[in-house]
Amino acid sequence: MKFGVVTFPGTNSDQDLIHALGQLLGQQVVPLWHRDADVQGCDWVLLSGGFSYGDYLRSGAIARFSPIMQAVYRHAERGGYVLGICNGFQILTEAGLLPGALLHNRSTTFVCDSVYLKPATLNSPLTRGLQASQVYKIVIAHGEGNYYAPADTLRQLQDQDQILFQYTDAQGQPTDAANPNGSLLNIAGVMNAGRNVFGMMPHPERCADPLLGNADGLAILQSLVQAVPA
Repeated sequence: MKFGVVTFPGTNSDQDLIHALGQLLGQQVVPLWHRDADVQGCDWVLLSGGFSYGDYLRSGAIARFSPIMQAVYRHAERGGYVLGICNGFQILTEAGLLPGALLHNRSTTFVCDSVYLKPATLNSPLTRGLQASQVYKIVIAHGEGNYYAPADTLRQLQDQDQILFQYTDAQGQPTDAANPNGSLLNIAGVMNAGRNVFGMMPHPERCADPLLGNADGLAILQSLVQAVPA
């Protein structure tokens, strides 16, 4: 498979993704620039974390107008796979490719920490290779990670099995104390109704290399590599 990692001005996690997918998982990875007009035949397009265009308006609000996003729209409409991580998740909600919005953390402060996640579904390329009963320790770093959606959208996400991950405690319980930002239903990631566009706030690429002392994130990246035929 071929993975494209998009860099916007202010992106800071693109190289982490390129390293994890290319060096750790042996995949073909190409860098995509925000001014590019196509996705160079990639199977997956990944929007990584950071502060695109400085996040001077809402996070991701400016990046959605970059030329590359027109190519991302077309890629998604063709059934191509798209994953947004942290700021990438914010961009995908701003672009309307994912439901809901990411609001300021309920603490109104930037949170950088390790949290526990549990897959809410295994019916997605991002989670198919995971264990339903296992808790994964993943890094977060965001100021606007508070997932919000109207009640009818939340019901749809539940009814159509579109919630990818929930924040939990170490025992796998989605408690309020384990919720780092105030996200409704402890949501840490969602997908679209077509099940080909995905977003998550935690950073699996930042805890994928055993040299960092935690490689739980590698399981998530391995899942998306293995779930789609080359």
